[in-house]
Parts: sequence; structure tokens; C-alpha cells
Amino acid sequence: MTSTSTTVTVRQATPDDAGRLIGVLAESFLHDPVAHWLISDHDDRRFVSYRYFTHVVGHSLQYGHVDTTSDGSAAAIWYARPAPSPSIAADRHVGVQEATGAYAPKFLLLETMFESHHPPEAHHYLAYAAVSPEHQGRGTGTALLSNHHQQIDPLGLPAYLEATSPRNRDLCLRLGYLPGPSMVLPNGGPKIWRMWRAPLGSTIPTGFFTPHLPLTGEPNEHKGGHAGPAGNPLTWHTPRGCSEPPSSR
Repeated sequence: MTSTSTTVTVRQATPDDAGRLIGVLAESFLHDPVAHWLISDHDDRRFVSYRYFTHVVGHSLQYGHVDTTSDGSAAAIWYARPAPSPSIAADRHVGVQEATGAYAPKFLLLETMFESHHPPEAHHYLAYAAVSPEHQGRGTGTALLSNHHQQIDPLGLPAYLEATSPRNRDLCLRLGYLPGPSMVLPNGGPKIWRMWRAPLGSTIPTGFFTPHLPLTGEPNEHKGGHAGPAGNPLTWHTPRGCSEPPSSR
């Protein structure tokens, strides 16, 4: 499906888009706070992120839903939940291990943390989103996500994501997301906010705003908020979530 918002045209990606979208995701990933936690060495981060997103894009084109723009400058990867079959999840874990090598334990720990906090209710999960640096600040990210919201809102389907900075948490608020308690990655890692978007007629998961027992030995933080009108462009990427580069993460 294709839709146009002002000057941004959004369409569903195909396998022919894979090479471009791997680059968009990998380059955005280099500046992500979670990426620094996963891979501290910059050179390793670039090499591993390309391998990692080669797997991610291939997996999502097969099992998820990938949106992009007419010029291929952005990507949003969605999965319908509840979780896929155990065999699909196992295939993903094997792919992550092969792509990330010595860094696999941290990648798998991150996925385990996210999965353990994932709401069980039916929804669409924004796993990854990215906008090329040269296309940021033009409303591309807002158009990309709003396009998908327009598809699932009439079905009464909520959306869920993880935001990795206060700034991007606030950007997601403008698109109608509500923040739940945060998670903190271990060993000095960044804080991540779980966020839920409930269209009219749908419900918020029971206990969503109740802090969970932390997996990291650090206290969770709950910050309330309310959704506002769509505003600033979303120009970000996160592994399993919502973020943008610090210069614009």
C-alpha cells in the first residue's frame, strides 16, 4: 500500500529495497545509545551492525511488515503480535548469533529483556525505525509511522515500541503513545521507555503503568505523560524501538 503525506510518499518495502534499507538502519545504528552499550568499539560497531541488519531486514521482509519511502531514505519494521511461532523466534535468535559473533550475548540479553516486558495483548510492534541523516527534519519519520497507524487504527489495533531517550519518548508522545515504566540496561547502559498507543476503542494493557521488578538490579522509573498532536518529525533508529542520533538518535 502507498500513501502520501505532504512531500513524503510511504510504501511497503520489497526484497529489492533490502540493500538500501540495510544501509539506512546500520548507519543510524552507529550513533544509538543502545548501540554504544552493545558494541563499544566504533569500527566493530559499523561492521557488526551491517551484518546484524542484513539478518534483520531479511527476517522482517519474510515475517514482518516493512515500510519505506519512495526514495528509500527511511525504514520502519513492524511485527504483528502475539509473538510468532517458536520456530520463527528460534530462527531469529540463530541469525542474531551468527551475525553478531562475540557480541551475541549482549544482543540476546537485550532481546530477552525486551521480550520479558512485552505486553501479551494483540498489537503491532514497531521493532526498528530509521531515517537517513540527510533526510532528517523533514517529517519523514512522522509520515512513516502515521501511515501505519492509519492502517491499524480502524482495526482497533494498538501499537507498542521501546524509546531509548527522553527526547524520542516525547516525540512518540506526539504521535499518541503513552509511556510506561522504564527499563535500564545493566553495566551503565541507557534507559529505555516502553510505550503503548491505544486507538479509540482499544484498551491499555493491565498493569502497563505498574513498574516491573528490574532485571538489572537498578530501579525502574515511571514517568507519566499524555499524548499531544503530531508535531516534530521522528528521525531515528533503535534496535527494537524508537530513537534518533544525538546530533539531530
